[in-house]
Amino acid sequence: MTTPLLQVRDLTTRFRTDRGVVTAVDRVSFDLAGGETLAIVGESGSGKSVTALSILRLIPNPPGEIASGEILFDGQDLLRLTDSGIRAIRGNRIAMIFQEPMSSLNPGITIGRQVAEPINQHHQVPWKQAEEMAAELLARVRIPDARRRLSHYPHQFSGGMRQRVMIAMALACRPRLIIADEPTTALDVTVQAQVLDILKELTRETGASLILITHDLGVVARYADKVAVMYAGRIVESAPARELYGRPSHPYTRGLMASVPRLDSDTSQRLVPIEGQPPDLSTLPDGCSFVPRCALAFDRCRRDRPILEPVGPDHFKACFADVSN
Repeated sequence: MTTPLLQVRDLTTRFRTDRGVVTAVDRVSFDLAGGETLAIVGESGSGKSVTALSILRLIPNPPGEIASGEILFDGQDLLRLTDSGIRAIRGNRIAMIFQEPMSSLNPGITIGRQVAEPINQHHQVPWKQAEEMAAELLARVRIPDARRRLSHYPHQFSGGMRQRVMIAMALACRPRLIIADEPTTALDVTVQAQVLDILKELTRETGASLILITHDLGVVARYADKVAVMYAGRIVESAPARELYGRPSHPYTRGLMASVPRLDSDTSQRLVPIEGQPPDLSTLPDGCSFVPRCALAFDRCRRDRPILEPVGPDHFKACFADVSN
């Protein structure tokens, strides 16, 4: 069996707050094979972005810390690397596309220089050659008149074009893994589809693996090979994307799916929101964190915390309830 490109094992990340220690990521584990796309799905505050930042060791300390676990990338534990060792991987072998490109791009530096910088820094390519390569990258992400636009600044690009620039930057060093954290949040629906199509097409061309962090299950259906659903810092269900859509087995996953419109559904049928609010991570209940919002909860759910258990081939859920009906 081929060793996965990325293996996350029992990852736990905490933050010290005025109200005590908050566990934002709680013993999260998953594998990602080469060329595979994993979608991490959940509401705001579920731990998706903190998981991504933990992989690249971008958790600010203080107040945060990666308390335990392993992050094996190409067999190398990223948590054991020196600061210089992890810097050699960031932007080079692992790249990240952040949520808001306007705050991720430097407003005072030209786009060409920002795209060329990782090529120059990681591969020691001369600036002139790196900028030529940057023009090619901008053309690949379908930015018109790419060479001329190297001299432009971020404010001269639309939101969708800025996100394409972020994809170009991520691809600059031909990384093995790209992490895209809500890459289309601020974009309209048409531009969202264009950006995601470009991202998926380019990762397929380069053979890169992709972690796609999103709250949108509609995105997952089209772009992901497998899905991990997070709630209150934990993975509560994981499965191949087709299997998850065909047989969601956790009440939270079902709730997310019921709140998203589908083209094949009855147009007269109302969407069903998940009642209540995501939990306060500083005051989680003793048992299952989803209990206050779950119509299927019973005594054991309030007493014990469920762990991920198999419900089918490569399909796991952390739930005591039977949702087969």
